[in-house]
Amino acid sequence: MSRIVKKLLNRQQGNVLLLFSLALMCLMGMAGLALDGSLIYMTKSHLQKTANAAVLSGAQELTNQEAKVTVVVNDILASHGEADSLQSLGIEMEKRVEVSLSKPISLNFMRLFGFDTINVPADASAELNAMGRAAGAAPLGIDERITLEYYTPYQLKVDSSDVDTGNFGILALGVPGANTYEDNLRFGYKDELRVNDVIDTQTGNIADKTRSSIQERINGCSLTYEQAIDRECSRVILIPVYKPYLQDSNQLKSIQITGFAYFYITDPMSHNDTSIKGMFIKKTGTGYQEDGSVLRGAYSIRLAR
Repeated sequence: MSRIVKKLLNRQQGNVLLLFSLALMCLMGMAGLALDGSLIYMTKSHLQKTANAAVLSGAQELTNQEAKVTVVVNDILASHGEADSLQSLGIEMEKRVEVSLSKPISLNFMRLFGFDTINVPADASAELNAMGRAAGAAPLGIDERITLEYYTPYQLKVDSSDVDTGNFGILALGVPGANTYEDNLRFGYKDELRVNDVIDTQTGNIADKTRSSIQERINGCSLTYEQAIDRECSRVILIPVYKPYLQDSNQLKSIQITGFAYFYITDPMSHNDTSIKGMFIKKTGTGYQEDGSVLRGAYSIRLAR
């Protein structure tokens, strides 16, 4: 009887050892898979963030020069240590920029199954859209019926009498009044405006307020319009594009926003000037896409994938 019991105990000990060995192998396999999996995940996450940063930064140059887009994308990749990961770069000026990255990583556990390395991919694309919602607009407007010629001299009328029949309008953003107008022109309207918003026009004598604000904007930036395309510059103002909304006889009472444009101020205003001299430029900015917005050179950037 004791022999039978002893034999059973020995057999159970052998089974336990076998089960322990199998469990240990499973645990080691799971640990190996977890290590390789986490390495792949971290590499993928880093590559994707790098690709996103590269296209978003490169998209800011899509209204400038293709060579600048390439330089910016490569600089971003290099700063993230992924210059060698670039597989392809696609650029459509004023439309989109896309990159494809791939990085080989050495595996550990998967070597047991014949996999020494694996290529981790990441793709990203950023596109430009007509800006349809933005903060920081100047209290000036331009009629959407005007065909803009970019980088050509224009004069934005700031005499309130020109609101009646002209193609440019003075807008009452926020609380009406000359002081509010001056603050909005100097710093930009702090709240967001969007397409389809209806805005009242501004009346009253605001020429002096305009001159001082424009002078401050000129003093705050010495960049040329070429340089201001891809940089922050106080000479560049965001202007709502509108269609007439409410007209009483010859006087335009309110407008409806249909889009946005960027205007670069070229010259100070003399004491008897009633217009702001400058040019409309194509530029990306901090804004958002909205359905129905007309494209007038102000672009928003959106990560497409």
